[in-house]
Amino acid sequence: MGKSDKQVTVLVVDDEQVHRFMLSSMLKEWGWRCVEADDGRTAVEAVKKNVYDAVLMDVRMARMNGHEAFLQIHEIQPALPVIIMTAYSSVDDAVEAIKHGAHDYLTKPLDFDRLRLSLDRALDHRQVEGKKLEAASDASELISSIIGCAPPMLELLEMITYVAPTEATVLVAGESGTGKELVAESLHRNSERRDGPFVKVNCAALAESLLESELFGHEKGAFTGADRRREGKFVQADGGTLFLDEIGETSQAMQVKLLRVLQEQELQRVGGEETIKVDVRIIAATNRDLEEEVRNNAFREDLYYRLNVVMLTVPPLRDRREDIPLLVDHFVKKFAEKNRRSVECITPVCMDLLCRYSWPGNVRELENAIERGVILMRGDQLTEKSLPLTIQRQDAARADGSSDERPASLFEAEKNMILLTLAETSGNKSEAARRLGITRKTLQNKLHKYDE
Repeated sequence: MGKSDKQVTVLVVDDEQVHRFMLSSMLKEWGWRCVEADDGRTAVEAVKKNVYDAVLMDVRMARMNGHEAFLQIHEIQPALPVIIMTAYSSVDDAVEAIKHGAHDYLTKPLDFDRLRLSLDRALDHRQVEGKKLEAASDASELISSIIGCAPPMLELLEMITYVAPTEATVLVAGESGTGKELVAESLHRNSERRDGPFVKVNCAALAESLLESELFGHEKGAFTGADRRREGKFVQADGGTLFLDEIGETSQAMQVKLLRVLQEQELQRVGGEETIKVDVRIIAATNRDLEEEVRNNAFREDLYYRLNVVMLTVPPLRDRREDIPLLVDHFVKKFAEKNRRSVECITPVCMDLLCRYSWPGNVRELENAIERGVILMRGDQLTEKSLPLTIQRQDAARADGSSDERPASLFEAEKNMILLTLAETSGNKSEAARRLGITRKTLQNKLHKYDE
């Protein structure tokens, strides 16, 4: 993580020579180049003249404190990740810096594994931000509607950029709650059909008889209660895009009818004989493995291949954890405005819990958790106390808020998270290390500490 072809250069800012020497030695041991500055003013001047990959900044310094130096550095190079180092007595200063855009803060004495992880994430974020800006020039509308700059999301955005202007039928795959509908909307909005209608149908929400009428329409008297002619979703979407969500839930009989419309671009209303031509682009979505469903004769092979001209896969949230702070910030602003709440900041403990939770319900679950948190928060800070219990309980040692127990709490929290991740990956250490954002060697060393 955090590596590229060129050597990484980190600017270390601290007025304590011993601490600078210790950090410099550690960074060099990791294969990175270290440049030292003995106060905030020197650091600001250095950033004006040179390019760095990251900054480690102490808060309490005599000539210019770290917070003031960070604000000036942020104006000079907004994308340069700055990690604040602070004693517990000045945590408020560090939180203030986070509110203004600092990447992270670490408390002294430093945990070097935590430092390495924070630096790796900062360097990855810097690389991703560069790619994000490149992608934004071609897909600014997509970037603004789909939040995420993790590598899997950048790949997805790139595919949307290529596919959207075409007439290709698209199958969007992904777990529930990942945002498949948002992908479909982005495909439509960036297509030549953007001025036409975007019509959505949830195929799992209706019984088969109702779904047929919903899709194809019906004639007056076609069935009990059909007191007038009704146009279906295909006709409503004429000239635009029809989004068929949960396509894997349709029956074999319905699949045959859908296949005919896709092939012929024509249909008949329920109870009618008139053939109606339609010009519709189809985007379908599923949380099922349709290829497996085909093998099990639960989904028609011919329809699967008709739908799967292009497949886009939306990654689960656990595979794009670096996007969680971006999503949290978006949802906090959204629900603070909706509920007329003032949220000054998200506490570091709260953000840490959110970033380490497994999110089985993906982005939808995160959105619900933040909405609940904003509604139940006390004061102007979003804390772990207002999060759902399932998220709080992953780190019970921190839940009592006791600062005296903090070192033990961090150890226990880390141990619990690592063992939980190993259980989720059936003991696969390489996969567990990837999810946790650490190296396999670091994972093995930590397991030795736990006598596991």
